[in-house]
Amino acid sequence: MKKNYLILIAIVVMGLVFAGGGYLYKSQQSDMQTKVASQYSDALIKPYSPMKGSTDAKVTIVEFLDPACESCRQFYPFVEKLLEKHEGKLNQVIRYAPFHPGSDDVVKILEAARKQGVYWSVLEHTFGTQPYWASHHNPQPELLWKYLEHYKFDVARLRVDMNDPEIAEHIKQDLKDAHQLGVKKTPSFFVNGKPLTSFGYKQLEALVDAAIAEHY
Repeated sequence: MKKNYLILIAIVVMGLVFAGGGYLYKSQQSDMQTKVASQYSDALIKPYSPMKGSTDAKVTIVEFLDPACESCRQFYPFVEKLLEKHEGKLNQVIRYAPFHPGSDDVVKILEAARKQGVYWSVLEHTFGTQPYWASHHNPQPELLWKYLEHYKFDVARLRVDMNDPEIAEHIKQDLKDAHQLGVKKTPSFFVNGKPLTSFGYKQLEALVDAAIAEHY
């Protein structure tokens, strides 16, 4: 009986040690990411990056996204609500981290859409149809063209403009900056330079609310 009791205590102690070690590791990772973001702050925003919201806003969400990323699609309407909630005080900057196969071509389509002034509409349609063209088991980015034709964009012009060498350079730069900032998954968020180290809707809202309270 005493032996079983000692074994139980040992198991509990080991569990506490493991949990404490996990917490310490996460804390260290969080501190490291924050330090890196501070050190390479110039890698967060580029003049060519798509931006939504007021240019006078004192709080900025920088989001590294992949158009084939399911979590990016799920966060899209949530970020929209944050922009509405803090209208005039908050803006959003998009950076790309096309980690999924074929996502770089989808990013080129999005950037070509900017030349027509329909970037945000195409991004919304891209996320809306994502389950059909970005299956994790069988991604087929080329199917996106069919859905774009349905929404009557100038698809022929998109096909030409997406091959602009400048777009490829911007994607290359975004990936370089993502690597420098320690971005390994999408979406990755930074609010006024501070990384979202604990992933989730409430955590992002709390980070934004804290920045709003600080600057307004």
